[in-house]
Amino acid sequence: MPENRYEKGPRPGQDRYVAPPEKVKVGAIDAIAEDEAPSSLWGDAWREMRSRPLFWVALTIITAALFVSFFPGLVATQEPRNCDLGESLLPPGPDHFFGTTKDGCDIYSRVIFGARASVTVGVLATAFVVILGGAIGAVAGYVGGWVDTILSRLTDIFFALPFVLAAIVILSLLPDRNSFAVALVLASFGWTSIARITRGSVLSVKNNEFVTAAKALGMGKIGILLKHALPNAAAPIIVYATVALGTFVVAEATLTFLGIGLPPGVVSWGGDLSNGQQSIRQAPEVLIYPGAALALTVLGFIMMGDVVRDALDPKARKR
Repeated sequence: MPENRYEKGPRPGQDRYVAPPEKVKVGAIDAIAEDEAPSSLWGDAWREMRSRPLFWVALTIITAALFVSFFPGLVATQEPRNCDLGESLLPPGPDHFFGTTKDGCDIYSRVIFGARASVTVGVLATAFVVILGGAIGAVAGYVGGWVDTILSRLTDIFFALPFVLAAIVILSLLPDRNSFAVALVLASFGWTSIARITRGSVLSVKNNEFVTAAKALGMGKIGILLKHALPNAAAPIIVYATVALGTFVVAEATLTFLGIGLPPGVVSWGGDLSNGQQSIRQAPEVLIYPGAALALTVLGFIMMGDVVRDALDPKARKR
């Protein structure tokens, strides 16, 4: 127990009590000193993502898909168009890891080279969707008024159009269906969801203090939108874009399978699935391997989207 101390006053009986100095734990001071400065949302999200095994699994799948898309010649064993009818429907073996198709083409090499077309269309379509839908949604959410009304009704009109049916109609009218054209058509009818997401996200941040402070400093609407509103509203956009990339990969494969997407001369997973359905009874691998590559790639993007969503949502981290 600390001893009580008294200090004599100027007159008798006016002594006053002086409390002893408080003892502060050294450990508490060290803990306070070692506290790190509060990190940003992106810093917390990165720590959350890298602590989850699902993130590394998804990252591995996506990295592998991107690598074989850009450098298929480093992984494939043969040219995908070098076909020999004398080797038709061969089972998997040392010369052909996944077997051969009905035309005698190496399935393994076609799976590797097929990633380029599918992933290219997915990346291009996602980029177009983010640019187009993000711009429309950001302007509608930040400007408001009659501009918001017109852009919202335009979004509703495109949202009501059947996505796959509209893409089939437009692509059937194009004389040249390359990866860029297919991605552009997919983006033309697939931007509505991200426009709505961007609009809602911008609406939630446009009345915050940092936006009000920027207005008080005389910054223009475009500058505030680009430098303050959009960066703080980017989290749901990134989550949707990650999942949408896998969706567009599936859309390209579906259209090519139906004969409306990429032309037959382009090696793609959808084209191989379409060609292999005739030989599924004699050699199931002609469908199994392209289908597995497609499913695994899409699964990687979907898993990454789930991880990013949970990491960027503080409520999800608390749960």
